[in-house]
Amino acid sequence: MTKNSKIIIGIAAAAAAGAAIGVLFAPEKGSKLRERVREAANDFATDLLDAIQRGGRQYTDSADNIEDAAKRLKSKAVGKVAELKDRFQDGVEDVKDVVNA
Repeated sequence: MTKNSKIIIGIAAAAAAGAAIGVLFAPEKGSKLRERVREAANDFATDLLDAIQRGGRQYTDSADNIEDAAKRLKSKAVGKVAELKDRFQDGVEDVKDVVNA
């Protein structure tokens, strides 16, 4: 679990605990109390789902950025290998010319 995930879960748990404590200590009828608990739970679930979706988008964006960077590095490496191969072949040709001369 990443540090950001732990922070989000901690904030969500603290918000839920605060809402539950506030509702339990409020002097209301049972039906009103249940309605408030239901609304608080729905709000909490909505906020948590939004946080999870934001985290998912951030993960996807990060994964895409990493993939793009890896492709660029691979392309550079392939180009460098081709350049070194050409230089090596040129060197081999130079040695052959010297030996045959």
